[in-house]
Parts: sequence; C-alpha cells; structure tokens
Amino acid sequence: MVSSGAPPGLHGRAGAARLVIMQTLVVDHPLIAHKLTALRDERTDSPTFRRLTDELVTLLAYEATREVRVQPEVVTTPVGEARGVKLARPVPLVVPVLRAGIGMLDGMIQLLPTADVGFVGLARDEESLVAATYANRLPANLAGRDVFVLDPMLATGGTLETVITMLSQRDAASVTAVCLLAAPEGIERIAATFPHDDEPLPVRVVTAALDERLNERGYIVPGLGDAGDRLFGEI
Repeated sequence: MVSSGAPPGLHGRAGAARLVIMQTLVVDHPLIAHKLTALRDERTDSPTFRRLTDELVTLLAYEATREVRVQPEVVTTPVGEARGVKLARPVPLVVPVLRAGIGMLDGMIQLLPTADVGFVGLARDEESLVAATYANRLPANLAGRDVFVLDPMLATGGTLETVITMLSQRDAASVTAVCLLAAPEGIERIAATFPHDDEPLPVRVVTAALDERLNERGYIVPGLGDAGDRLFGEI
C-alpha cells in the first residue's frame, strides 16, 4: 500500500469550522491491480464490470476500515475467555453517491453487514462540471459515527466536497471515501477546501489508483470511462 498525506485546507460550516485531516491511500496490491486492469478494458461487459467492482470494493474496504472505531469485548471460547474487540456504537454509516455508488454497495456491506446505509444523489452539469444535489437520505445527527462514502470516480472533487460538507455539518466522527480511481485534481481540491480549527474531522480517500489527469470534459485519463454507464448501461 502506498500512503500519502495531504495538508488541510478550507471548509466553511455554519457557526464553526473543522480542521480536516486529509490522507490519501493508494492501495497497491496485485489482486487490486489485476481487477482494475479488467475494469479499464473497454471490452469488459456490464455483468463482468459489476462483478469486478464488487470484488474490488471489498478489497478496498479492508483498508478503508482499518481505523474504524472498536470497543473491548470479552467472549468465552470452548477452553476459556478471550479478550477481543467489536465495532463500537453507533454503527458506521455507508453512503453511496447515486447512481454509480450503488454498484459499490454490496462489496462494502460484505465487510460491514451491520452498518446503516444512507444515500446522496448528485448530478454533474457537463458544461460547468458543478455537482447539484437532488437526493439526500442522511441522518440529521452523525455525532460519533464513522462514515464511508462510495463513489467510483474522484475526478474534479466537486461531488466529494459537497458530500463531506453535508457530513461535517452533521458532526460525523470521520469520513472515508472509497473510490475506484482518483485524479490529482480531485485529491488537491479536497485537500485544499477545508480550514484549520480546533475540532478535527479525519478525512481519508482510499483508491485503487491515482491516474494522470482530467481531460477537458472532466473525465479521468486514462480512467475507465463513465462508471455508471458501465455498471448499469447508458440512460
């Protein structure tokens, strides 16, 4: 695994500001690289693309949940007591970004079957590249909760910036974005958008690859095309 930290930046919030501690994790593993190569291939059909996405997200979720909050637990084995841990309450929240993020949900829930699931729907204007929210199913209060955002492509960063803002305003304990691919422009935007204060919000981006750049249409290069269309077909 290749890990790189990014400095905090600016982020406005009504009545307060939170220090966002930004970290980017590019997961370097042969199985992840193998599955990502098949995802990129334009010959991969939708059923295969969905299966590979499911498998890849489960692998990424293993790393994404490395710092999930736990609490001590003592259990009785057939031969004695064992001290261990269990996931702390309140349970984590998984937030797919519609529509493509839905294709990542099963892979994430395989590792976090007790997690709650929320949804955020954002549509990007193809001319301005600005994302507008059209659906929001999030708890009003996320105090003490780890949140995992699922979005296949971190391109311009506008969508993830909007979602992190919504989660920060609800007092999330931490935010981890799980992305199949990321572009440098998107990483830089997230790292530069949020301000310094004394109330830290840990933010991580966990991705299978950091690609070269964005093209003039805001698509990741070399990327894998439109993830939503490849998962569910063109609409």
